Amino acid sequence: IRPMAQSPADSREAGTAGSLGRAIAAELGPITLQKVSEIGFANARANAERIAKGQSILALRDTPLVEGENALVIAAGPSLHRHDTAEVIKESNFSGVIVATESAMAWCLRHGIVPHLVVTLDPHAHRIVRWFGDPELSADTLARDDYFARQDMDPKFREDQLRFNAELVNLVNTYGRRIQVAVASSTSEAVVRRVLESGMDAYWWNPMYDDYEAEHSLTRQIHALNGLPCVNAGGNVGSACWVMAHAVLGKRRVGLVGMDFGYYPDTPPSRTQYYKEILALVGPDRLDEVFIRIHNPYLNREFYTDPAYLWYRDGFVEMAQEAECETYNCTGGGILFGPGIHYSTLAEFLAMCKG
Repeated sequence: IRPMAQSPADSREAGTAGSLGRAIAAELGPITLQKVSEIGFANARANAERIAKGQSILALRDTPLVEGENALVIAAGPSLHRHDTAEVIKESNFSGVIVATESAMAWCLRHGIVPHLVVTLDPHAHRIVRWFGDPELSADTLARDDYFARQDMDPKFREDQLRFNAELVNLVNTYGRRIQVAVASSTSEAVVRRVLESGMDAYWWNPMYDDYEAEHSLTRQIHALNGLPCVNAGGNVGSACWVMAHAVLGKRRVGLVGMDFGYYPDTPPSRTQYYKEILALVGPDRLDEVFIRIHNPYLNREFYTDPAYLWYRDGFVEMAQEAECETYNCTGGGILFGPGIHYSTLAEFLAMCKG
């Protein structure tokens, strides 16, 4: 297990490659706030009645999930599919809590791993419900949106999409009653309906949009709307899972898998998460200025990332330094390293949890 002494910036390539991407990443805070706050607030208002009748994430502290000191966060980065991750987890007989992103839930269930807690955050009206299996998915829907046909997080979603979706609907319906879900108030009505219909227990929370103490704070306004705890989720669901593990469930040791925040060199730019937005912003001739190449010194391999993932990664490193837990990146790929993060193999982390 190797603690990181080098700062993330030390591993970025110099020169013009990625220079525009780094500049965009530096401005993503206010851009993201402007983009998600309106739909997030609209969804929170639509969810108000269910929230009032439900329970907050603080109620998770009254469940068996707080027992023990170890947690494993499973996110949906591409490394999840390039290693024997599921076999290592199952063979270890890991007794801690498994917290998964909604985008990693399908991977977990089809490999015989039932996460204790799933976290969902993104307010998108139509896409996120696909991670839960969408009973209303149709060929017309697929024709209008090619996101799942080209995304890199789970190759199964790129195959026969209608068939796989039907299989996922059945899986989630089968295991839903064994899964708790931390549902952000920003979550779309389609996701909330699917969570409840599948029998999952919902625990509500507010994403932190801005500084709660600031004048005219949006976070304070949404707290006044529903009274839910406000969580700094780092802007993405993977980071939110890590926060839930240590800040809500009180885990002292948290391992991470599938937390790449980047792409393997053999991944075409067209399969990256924000390719269409980047293409619309700069055109096809300036992609090298936006995508950033980063050398991972632990793996001695180069990966690349985009402005959004770079912003998420840097935010995670900043939070990890302040967190009251030990964070171990067991992903085996990607660009997540820096102060406050131990680099480890998954087998090493799981063995440590037995000690």
